[in-house]
Amino acid sequence: MTKLDILVFAAHPDDAELGCSGTIASHIAKGHKVGVVDFTQGEMGTRGTPALRLEEAETASKILNLSARENLGFKDVYFQNDEDHQLKLIEMIRKYRPEIVLANAVSDRHPDHGKGSSLASSACFMSGLRKIETQMDGENQEAWRPKFVYHYIQNNYIEPDFVMDITPYWQTKIDSILAFQSQFYDPSSDEPKSFISDPEFLPFIEARAREFGHKILVKYGEGFTVERMIGTDDLFDLK
Repeated sequence: MTKLDILVFAAHPDDAELGCSGTIASHIAKGHKVGVVDFTQGEMGTRGTPALRLEEAETASKILNLSARENLGFKDVYFQNDEDHQLKLIEMIRKYRPEIVLANAVSDRHPDHGKGSSLASSACFMSGLRKIETQMDGENQEAWRPKFVYHYIQNNYIEPDFVMDITPYWQTKIDSILAFQSQFYDPSSDEPKSFISDPEFLPFIEARAREFGHKILVKYGEGFTVERMIGTDDLFDLK
């Protein structure tokens, strides 16, 4: 069983790539183990199929060099922050025992993102309660609570609590996004247009990254919000 340093929760395949793949790549380059758990197969999306989305997620995982990736098979659009779904996430948290969890934006254009955010937050807390019992492979799991939960910013603008410099990993981010080729602009595609297949969507992603990067005087950045105050014991750790 692989213990992860960072576990990324994502409502849909490609959420992690769009929202925080630069941060993922930068931490993997530093030697950290990172994994992604997708909640749904994105089956309600306008373009592509669940099978194709899973293939694309595998390609993106190889580009990012993830240590693990799983799909929980929740119903796209219809999953909820309830006991059944919480227990599935708790199993993943206790399986991988991450120090940090990255989760969907606290609110966004797609309602699944906000639901995914609250579901991840609930599960991260509950996973530390030893009286909540879960099993995996026939064995009881030990309680585990991540030290930090951070929420990556997605479509809607949210003022970030901190910004990660992803400038050296910008091309890796783009390559991981484009692994989901069924979802984005393709002039040869005869599938219906969607919000993210518009030719202006990927330039928007770059503009957002440049905007966040500008806030910390670098070229590209990814923004995050926090659930509790971040502390430091050395002012020189702040950049």
